Amino acid sequence: MSDNDTGSSVATKEKSEGAAAETEATVQASEATAATVVLDKPAAAKVQAAEPAEPPTEADALPPTAGKFSRLPLVIRILVPLVSLIAIVALVAAGVLGWKLKQERDIDAAGEAGLAAARTYAVTLTSVDSSKLDGDFAAVLDGSTGEFRDMYTRSSGQLRQLLLENKATGKGTVLDAAIKSATETKVEVLLFIDQTVTNSASADPRVDRSRVVMTMELVDGRWLASRVYLP
Repeated sequence: MSDNDTGSSVATKEKSEGAAAETEATVQASEATAATVVLDKPAAAKVQAAEPAEPPTEADALPPTAGKFSRLPLVIRILVPLVSLIAIVALVAAGVLGWKLKQERDIDAAGEAGLAAARTYAVTLTSVDSSKLDGDFAAVLDGSTGEFRDMYTRSSGQLRQLLLENKATGKGTVLDAAIKSATETKVEVLLFIDQTVTNSASADPRVDRSRVVMTMELVDGRWLASRVYLP
């Protein structure tokens, strides 16, 4: 082997040994770095654990039911006007109902009063005595008004003469009576009347039966007959 070949072999060997040493140094450095990272993990965990926690927010501080209570003002704002409206409607309804009940009671009372007045006036109207016509006629006019009063006033002269000539008397009796219609100021009454009549032409009394409709009106606190007719 020549000297040149020997020199080349020695140089190649030295390069190989240098490369191996460099590789070994790199591996050792990597292992050292890894060991440092492993060693530092507990320390980092400790540092992270030592950091203070974030302060709780206002929402975290509220109890679980706080959301429900926070909605109460809204519910109250809705319910209060609704309850007030219901109360007003109830009061109005009660007032209307009370007014209707009062009106019905007033009409019922007026009907009964008009009926009683009609029964009394029917007896006055059908009871007459030729010996005291002035008093009888005055009583009839006193219990009448309006249309019937005018009609009776016009016909009273002829009626007086007829009663005097026949020396007639009459006695009325109401057999039955009922209210046909009624308001607070006007009542229409149906009456069944028997009138016992005597006169100079007949010794025996005669009974005339009539069905009469009488309208009674409230005038100055009195129930007066404004219309009388035979249906």
